[in-house]
Amino acid sequence: MELTLAINTVWIVVSAALVFIMHAGFACVEAGFTQSKNTANIIMKNFMTIAIGTIAYYAIGYSLMFGNDVAGLVGWNGFGINPGGSPADTLPLEVFWFFQAVFAATCATIVSGAVAERTKFNIYLFFCLFICSTIYPVTGHWIWGDGWLAQMGFHDFAGSTAVHAMGGFSALAAAKIVGARAGKYTHKKKSNTIPAHSIPLGALGVLLLWFGWFGFNCGSTLAADPTAIGIIAVNTVLAGAAAALSAMLFTYIRNKKSDVGMTLNGCLAGLVGVTAGCDAVSANGAIAIGIICSIVMIYACEAIDKKLFIDDPVGAISVHGVCGGLGTILVGIFAIDGGLLYGGNWSLIGIQALGVLVCALLAFSSSALFFYIAKVTFKVRVHRREEVLGLDEAEHGISAYDMLGL
Repeated sequence: MELTLAINTVWIVVSAALVFIMHAGFACVEAGFTQSKNTANIIMKNFMTIAIGTIAYYAIGYSLMFGNDVAGLVGWNGFGINPGGSPADTLPLEVFWFFQAVFAATCATIVSGAVAERTKFNIYLFFCLFICSTIYPVTGHWIWGDGWLAQMGFHDFAGSTAVHAMGGFSALAAAKIVGARAGKYTHKKKSNTIPAHSIPLGALGVLLLWFGWFGFNCGSTLAADPTAIGIIAVNTVLAGAAAALSAMLFTYIRNKKSDVGMTLNGCLAGLVGVTAGCDAVSANGAIAIGIICSIVMIYACEAIDKKLFIDDPVGAISVHGVCGGLGTILVGIFAIDGGLLYGGNWSLIGIQALGVLVCALLAFSSSALFFYIAKVTFKVRVHRREEVLGLDEAEHGISAYDMLGL
């Protein structure tokens, strides 16, 4: 028993550290896909997301998520690290908390990219505090804390909805209320491309995220189960690979050139999509989920930009919101146990769709309320002059690339 506990502890701490590294990936993707004049601001947002998110989750969030269940809606068992929800037979309480805390910060950082280059730094920090302390923990309780969705049989193993869709639909509300970047749309609603300043940095970020995803998904076993870890690792790498390949081929067929940005985001879309069912689908199912999410992500990015006129510089809404929800619903089709393709009925699809819907509505409505209040009281956007100058200078008084003379 002591040896098992020790092995589980080491495995989950390593997995949590891999998830922690994903914040470096998010920072690189967001910085690379935006303009160089906002790089220091983006680095600061992602850095402080970890600091604020961790403290908020420690003080309030963990209790709401894993405290003693109250009517299936929320946990409540004191504050700080409490014993309410720890699987004490497999992990020490502190290790379980650490793994959950790095997940909470990941949900918040998704929003950062969607409102990049025009949002006040302090407004984002308050939003990070808000989502990590309340909104994310509440839906997390529904899904992972023995809440009402868990009791219905909703399956989201590592967080396609609990983490990614929550972040993505929060990002949708935020980007809509904050508005588009200066020069993004003409008065005739024509979308202008604002080029990414560093594709190499963005690619490095995607590779860091893919690397960290093995901790994200495999660590969600919460135990060093060799069989489960192997299956999840295979499904994770195959979904990401299939998604990247399909995005590359799809953009080549359409445009006679392979789109680098869409290929990178395609990989992320596949990883987001398979996260809900990485423990429950076959290798072929993981490949199918990766391909489906990748193609849907491309159409979603185009629709959000050119039909809804919502400016999302890094594609966070499509990658995390749309594909997080889609991947969760696809569990009802591809799950070996109960999926529609394996002799199951429509009930699992219905439960999955219901869970996605209610979580998306809560994420969107609560984030919309936050940003609307911020907009009418404190002004959520920087001044137009500051936006043109760049948030590095306007918000922090430095340039990320002064040492290079750029």
